[in-house]
Amino acid sequence: MPSVQATPAAPSNTTQSTSISGSRAVLDALVAEGVDTIFGYPGGAIMPIYDALYDYHDRLKHVLVRHEQGGIHAAQGYARASGRTGVVFATSGPGATNLVTGLADAMIDSTPLVAITGQVFAHLLGTDAFQETDVINITSPITKWNYQVTDATEIPTVLAKAFYIASSGRPGPVLIDITKNAQLQLFDYKGYELCQHVRSYRPKPIVRREYIDAAAQLINAAQKPFVIFGQGVILGKAENEFIQFIEKSGIPAAWTILGLSAIPTDHPLNVGMLGMHGNYGPNVLTNECDVLIAVGMRFDDRVTGRLDKYAKQAKIIHLDIDPSEIDKNVKATVGVWGDCKETLPLLTQLVEKKEHSNWLQRFKEHDAEENKEVTFNELHPESPVLTMGEVIRHLNEITGGDAIIVTDVGQHQMVTCRYARFNQSKSNITSGGLGTMGFSLPAAIGAKFGAPKRTVIAIIGDGGVQMTLQELGTIMQTEINIKILILNNQFLGMVRQWQQLFHDKRYSFVDIVSPDYVKLASAYGISGASISQREDLHAALQTMIDHNGSYLLEVMVGKENNVFPMVPQGCSVSEIRLK
Repeated sequence: MPSVQATPAAPSNTTQSTSISGSRAVLDALVAEGVDTIFGYPGGAIMPIYDALYDYHDRLKHVLVRHEQGGIHAAQGYARASGRTGVVFATSGPGATNLVTGLADAMIDSTPLVAITGQVFAHLLGTDAFQETDVINITSPITKWNYQVTDATEIPTVLAKAFYIASSGRPGPVLIDITKNAQLQLFDYKGYELCQHVRSYRPKPIVRREYIDAAAQLINAAQKPFVIFGQGVILGKAENEFIQFIEKSGIPAAWTILGLSAIPTDHPLNVGMLGMHGNYGPNVLTNECDVLIAVGMRFDDRVTGRLDKYAKQAKIIHLDIDPSEIDKNVKATVGVWGDCKETLPLLTQLVEKKEHSNWLQRFKEHDAEENKEVTFNELHPESPVLTMGEVIRHLNEITGGDAIIVTDVGQHQMVTCRYARFNQSKSNITSGGLGTMGFSLPAAIGAKFGAPKRTVIAIIGDGGVQMTLQELGTIMQTEINIKILILNNQFLGMVRQWQQLFHDKRYSFVDIVSPDYVKLASAYGISGASISQREDLHAALQTMIDHNGSYLLEVMVGKENNVFPMVPQGCSVSEIRLK
């Protein structure tokens, strides 16, 4: 295994060389890494770790989820809300394979996680033993690093490396698979050391000043510069540095779905959302700007549309901590490697102070057109049928933009991201790159554990909620306070929209029947209500927010309302449709 350089951790409960089990070494490692919450589900192959956990109740909180997928989504929500590394436990076989969706989701969305799975005894590996699965080969493509431990003496070093890799550089999930014999094995334990370096792994590339200089020259010469920013700003804890950059340069800035909340929604240079269901101005003007500055984003296909028609007129400056993202999808004129918390201040020093008021006015003009054709009718509909947009408008009025909002995947996700207001970072939590239905409910549970003093609202469609609704049991047992807002249009709405627009309205298996959510919530000891009338909306939302404890509110919205604007698949961003 690669060499690891380490420094001593904070004192653990074992300060001198002594004989302990591999299971206890695992838990000592978590304590030394500052972990306070674990999400998990016990089973045979991980039972020794759970047995040891019995004696750590005063140092480690364990949340018993109802399904391992719920456990890893909760760990993701915890990581996204807290900025720390999430931890999940699962047993071998089906327990480990139930983590796969969450690992893939965390990998593509750069979420720091350490997943610890139990495994059969080492001498049974490869024999198709009961609940044996080759989790290492299964998860290799969807983890930043994974490793199988068969000897307890490796546990302290391997876990130190796992936490370092998961949280450093471009974050991501790490999986450590520990055989049952290694969990039971006694060994001479000499304490735990934090990892600070791994040979051949460079989490932060060296910042090259010549690229900073070249980028600044392009920006200073630009007449119509445009900034697009992603989650890299949040992951790099560079929100203040980013605001200083755009305010000095006067450049309008638009966000990807994961970049949302990095800067306040009402910042005067915040011009909206990019992408398939983004705002009209940012999409159209991408193909009119002369310099495009991308910060901590990866030019996903949902943002770019047709690559052969994407920003061909512009000089491209791409700031990213991951060198593999530079030139991967969009060829950069200048690629600036490095942590944006380091590169942005260097760039800000060199850019000239400007306002670009005429260019910014173009965004405002497009915004006015979008408001006339789409936004006003969505937020203030004349139809008697409730819209998702007006639900979010009322929610904004009640929360004042201070809540953490965790969305699932579908029409409600796009509407919420378009219209929700945020005042502080780490407030928008959603499944971006993988688009995982069922994400919201367990992720909201994790977010509340990660940010216990903040209001956490899970906004879910009637399709996604039925994928992980068993986690209502986790809410019941932990007695946490989250708000569950189901926007029910009685369809798999996003699929239905595509079938309407591009498949001649051939609605193939998108009608979905739901249970009585209020009765279901009541069975789990959760209060709730269901409404369908506009006159009840604001009061119902206020009741949900004010309720002491978790609360479920179902809002019946229009069955065939569509989300616009929209960039049709196969089109350029400048071909975005307002209706």
